[in-house]
Amino acid sequence: MAEITLIAHLLNQTLSPDATAVHTSTSELDRLSVAPHFPFHLLSISAGGENQGQKIAAATYLKNHTRRNVDSTGATPSNVSKEFKDQLMQALLRVEFPVLKILVEVFRIVAAADFVKHSLWPELVPNLQSAIQNSHLINGSNSTWNTINALIVLHALLRPFQYFLNPKVPKEPVPPQLELVSKEILVPLLGVFHQFVGKAVANHDTADREMEKAILTICKCLHFAVKSYMPSTLAPLLNSLSRDLMSILSCLSFDCTVTQEDVYLTRWKSGKRSLLIFSSLVTRHRKHSDKLMPDIINCALNIVKFSKHTSILPFLLERILSLGFDVISNVLETGPGWRLVSPHFTTLLESAIFPALVMNEKDMSEWEEDADEYIRKNLPSDIDEICGWREDLFTSRKSAVNLLGVISMSKGPPMETSIDSLSAKRKKGQKNKKSNQRRSMGELLVLPFLSKFPFPSDSNMSKKKVLNDYFGVLMAYGGLQDFLKDQESGFVTMLIRTRILPLYTIAVSVPHLIASANWVLGELGSCLPEEMSADVYSQLHMALIMPDKQDTSCYPVRVSAAGAITTLLDNDYKPPDFLPLLQVIVSNIGNDESDSSILFQLLTSIMEVGEEKVSVHIPHIIPSLVGSVSKWLTSSLEPWPQVVERGIAALAVMGQTWEDSRPEVSDSESNDLHEKWAVDQAAVGKAFAALLQQVWLTPLSTQDEQDQNFPNSSCIEDLSTLLRSVMLSIDGNHLIQELKVSELLSVWSAMIAEWHAWEESEDLSIFDVIKEIVNLDGSYKLKNFLVKEIPPPPAPPVPERSIVEGIATFVSEAIKQYPSATYRACSCVHALLHCPTYSIETEGVKQSLAIVFSRAAFSRFVEVRSEPNSLWKPLLLAISSCYLCYPEIVEGIMEKGEDGGITIWASALCDVSSSSFEATGLTTESEMKLIVMTLARLIEQLLKQGKSCDDSIQNCFTSLMEVSIQLKELQDEKGDEEEDEDDEDEDEDSDDDDSEDYDEDSEVEEYEETEEEFLDRYAKAAGALEDGSVIIEEGEVEDQELDMELGQLLDVDEQKVVLSLIDKYNHVLIQGQGLPSQLVVSFLNAFPGCGLYFQQN
Repeated sequence: MAEITLIAHLLNQTLSPDATAVHTSTSELDRLSVAPHFPFHLLSISAGGENQGQKIAAATYLKNHTRRNVDSTGATPSNVSKEFKDQLMQALLRVEFPVLKILVEVFRIVAAADFVKHSLWPELVPNLQSAIQNSHLINGSNSTWNTINALIVLHALLRPFQYFLNPKVPKEPVPPQLELVSKEILVPLLGVFHQFVGKAVANHDTADREMEKAILTICKCLHFAVKSYMPSTLAPLLNSLSRDLMSILSCLSFDCTVTQEDVYLTRWKSGKRSLLIFSSLVTRHRKHSDKLMPDIINCALNIVKFSKHTSILPFLLERILSLGFDVISNVLETGPGWRLVSPHFTTLLESAIFPALVMNEKDMSEWEEDADEYIRKNLPSDIDEICGWREDLFTSRKSAVNLLGVISMSKGPPMETSIDSLSAKRKKGQKNKKSNQRRSMGELLVLPFLSKFPFPSDSNMSKKKVLNDYFGVLMAYGGLQDFLKDQESGFVTMLIRTRILPLYTIAVSVPHLIASANWVLGELGSCLPEEMSADVYSQLHMALIMPDKQDTSCYPVRVSAAGAITTLLDNDYKPPDFLPLLQVIVSNIGNDESDSSILFQLLTSIMEVGEEKVSVHIPHIIPSLVGSVSKWLTSSLEPWPQVVERGIAALAVMGQTWEDSRPEVSDSESNDLHEKWAVDQAAVGKAFAALLQQVWLTPLSTQDEQDQNFPNSSCIEDLSTLLRSVMLSIDGNHLIQELKVSELLSVWSAMIAEWHAWEESEDLSIFDVIKEIVNLDGSYKLKNFLVKEIPPPPAPPVPERSIVEGIATFVSEAIKQYPSATYRACSCVHALLHCPTYSIETEGVKQSLAIVFSRAAFSRFVEVRSEPNSLWKPLLLAISSCYLCYPEIVEGIMEKGEDGGITIWASALCDVSSSSFEATGLTTESEMKLIVMTLARLIEQLLKQGKSCDDSIQNCFTSLMEVSIQLKELQDEKGDEEEDEDDEDEDEDSDDDDSEDYDEDSEVEEYEETEEEFLDRYAKAAGALEDGSVIIEEGEVEDQELDMELGQLLDVDEQKVVLSLIDKYNHVLIQGQGLPSQLVVSFLNAFPGCGLYFQQN
């Protein structure tokens, strides 16, 4: 009792405003958490604490305690006792809702680990069934068990089943756990659900809050139960279930508004969930839903007819409208879809789809009050990508546009008589064109309908209905992308010339239409005929700089124009001259933060597609752009505004584009070009260095020495690209000092040492900088690279972390991350160990690097060594580099990391050296050279240690001979290839031309994957992902084939190393060992001078 009182007191302290008290009480709770009765005490306080705050604190701590102690992967059961589970269930059925929301997470964690993953907790289903049946709404108001609580527990139990539990199985059967829950709980619950729905519909005007919550929660449970699987006991009851769901949908009112607390809000949520269930039935369970589709379609049609009220509907009702359109789209895409939906096409188009597309008052107000939200909802494009799940962006207009696109592509069943069929069969070599030329609804219905709406002109511009309707017409055109792709180019040209482009002159005073026209042209970018692209680009260019109109903002016009231009460029249109567009962008960046953010993103797209056409302008525009970014940089260390992040991203792409334009030096003319490029590169590097100093060094200079914190790692990937560009501009020590390169690198290395946000797209530039630092140090001996200078007094004489130490921390952590990070990190290991010149004073730094790298690489290798895969090679080579530097130390690390570690590594090294290695073997000269030197050193070390020539040493020697042969052959071939390089280049050019002609002339019909093949392919991918073998595909080919930077090791003659080993130990390695005769013959052919040693065998 004293213990529970103490815990309650400590929980109260965690709610204190005193930070010290909170820290002290939390530490004490952590100390007490190891006691076996600790979770019981927390549960007791959660259910019966002194006050609500204490109960919530106890429940929250219990949730976090459970997360820490239960394996989230489900690999092992939770080991939670039966007694605790029983008490947890009792508490869940009685606690108040604020506490229930937290405690149900405890239940979900334990249930997922025990019941879902391991079919344990046999009492769970019977207990939950009894709790529901005996709860207050079902068994009577006197029951102490709350029905809503019990249903929320059921909802948490079913949550894992909304997704496939074993995606490795192509057609996974229903899990027995879900079948049990369905049989024992869901099926009996459907009768209760029917009663609840009947009462709710009958008492529409006096809805009961608790009953509505129960209906909603049951709908959620049913949705999770059928979202992926179909329990066998639930399938026969789908007919009655669907009728109840339709009853809910039929009583929804689309002409009223409610407050957030209103009970009808819950009913709307039930209606939304009902439509989600129908979508799951149609898309996932055709066998069971075909008979239900006529009623589902009628129900959806009755909902979408209210689209005319979109402008006054609250968000949730509009989402229901959106789902209604989605259900119709899903049905139309099924086999019986045409028969069921086609009779309603005209009504749908006139009374539901088009009313959802026309402009309304809500659009007008949103345009002025929240332009960004208007753009995301109505003018989406890649120029302003949406991050995360935003359900409010799934509007009825978007769903209506999507349905219109599905209708336009639909074609009725082939109407072919038997005579026609027989006639077609008799005409050998001819296609039955009648069936292939069935006209789509886009041609027969949609375009004729849209053509009825008059084009805005001087005579009707004053009519609001004309403008609103034409807004809807433009929205509709945007949804016809797939249909228009199938049409002849002349058809699309006519449509754009007559129905869209004239708006830019006639309706220039109506920015809402211009913005929509921009969006349509962007959506149709992939269908634009080549001859139209120039005209479209010209109009979009002008729209990009459209000024605001008195009281009307034209920001959406400019954003949609930027998005459309991006789409045009992505579809291979390149204007004759990029300079006018670049001038417009640069001159307008800096005027407005929102506009500048969009223009920076457009500039990024231009750089990515323009290449050599834009690179010539880069040195002239970068200083201006750097100035604009600098203006918006905040002096604090808080996250930067979006315009800064996009500006830095654009500068990074420009820097990379400029680097790619570097001319090759082959003659005097190209040498002059290279010198000019170097001059411009110096200007680029100077501008980037100034920006990096403002970003990284200025914040440090404004802080007190004792309070100095390094800047946050915002945009570290793009800033790393700028840093690399600065280093590429260095041609002397004076520039290193002038641009403060060493200072920048010190800050940068400290930041990457604390890097935790591992993501492939963000990390690549960091690895590139590491290699460039090594190159720069090799040329100019960077200050603070290997050892940080001791700071002057009065600071303590303790040097800070050097640049290479920060890099080493990052690299060793990268080895443990995703596969391509492992490749790049291992590549950096070689450069950091072998390229710098280490003195006697800095030898300790090299040794520290070898220790850190070998420990990380061997640890990762142990994780992935269960079967050969593509990570073996980079990890084994990284360990090899460390071993060559300090063999005894690395041997100790491997033996400490795993029993027999040196033997494990040696065996794997032999495996990867074999030409028959299952994964990627040795492919480059540097890889083979490193392996040869490593095997030679390893064999010598083992023999020096007095090891007998057992199978391990003999395998190493056999592999050494095999790789030596491969390396010699590769070196000989390389010499021959260099002589014939010019001839081969000409042949390749000729071959490329031939292949291009072939590709243009040949038409290969695109293969359409069947459902079974799709499921099988994804099952295999899921299995590979779980087993770890997916890393074979993830490891990038270019990373595997890049030559390693071996630095000083390149000066070592590996042939002399091998011959020296044989000369010294031939009596142990060769004599009496029974080497394969073919291997000996091949080795002697490569190295004839060794014949004497083998003759003695």
